[in-house]
Amino acid sequence: MIDGATLDGVAATTLWTLRNRAVEAANPKSSFSDPLAVRLFDEIDYDYAKFGRPSQSHPLRAQTLDRALRTHLTENPGAPVVSLGEGLQTTFWRLGEPETTWLSVDLPAVVALRERLLPPSRITHVASSALDRSWMSAVPEGKPVFISAEGLLMYFDPADALDLIADCAIRFPGGRLFFDSIPSWLRDRSLKGLHLSRRYTAPPMPFSLSVTQARRLPARIPGVVASEELQIAPGHGLWSSKLLKELSNHPPLRDHRPSITLLTFASP
Repeated sequence: MIDGATLDGVAATTLWTLRNRAVEAANPKSSFSDPLAVRLFDEIDYDYAKFGRPSQSHPLRAQTLDRALRTHLTENPGAPVVSLGEGLQTTFWRLGEPETTWLSVDLPAVVALRERLLPPSRITHVASSALDRSWMSAVPEGKPVFISAEGLLMYFDPADALDLIADCAIRFPGGRLFFDSIPSWLRDRSLKGLHLSRRYTAPPMPFSLSVTQARRLPARIPGVVASEELQIAPGHGLWSSKLLKELSNHPPLRDHRPSITLLTFASP
């Protein structure tokens, strides 16, 4: 067994999302498949119970990313993929180990855990913060890059998050950026202390973006030409309710729920 307590702060949230994906993948009612996440969950010794009750939010977000990435790679075979703050995500294996350059960027402690636990692959690891732009020089040119910032930007200062988006738009013309956002009320709650249980408080999440604000990014950030809200993959139980989905997409409720955005950058 590997001790997961080597991760703390924001880095430890990778164990939170791993637990939720593994539990969902093991649920016979679920269509979500992630056998590698189940294996990692079993191999890491950690007090997962402190994260509170499991949620479908993370596995459904992962499925939404899979769908967007498959579409991009179908339209652009061999296009490079950059996963910022990848944690213990297993997207590469869920997609069948695509023949492309795959760059995984995360903090040194997380990269060390990935390299120890994950199967050998063509993934190139970069042990640094996503805010350290040095990873950009490792991305091959010639094809439109797909950048994933799954469960990442909300932990950044708002100016840092928007500057990163702007720099990606300038550096990677024709590319796409996938990220998820939290609403302002959840941001404010996290800054006061978001308790998932009596034993765990989530790290502060200073950056929020509503659906309406995300739609306005093309007018706000040079090089961003399109902003599309991606509908989260369907789950089971309440997560499969068409009525709740319709209500959550109706103004003004739409701007008070988490969302997933796919940005497209201007072509060269």
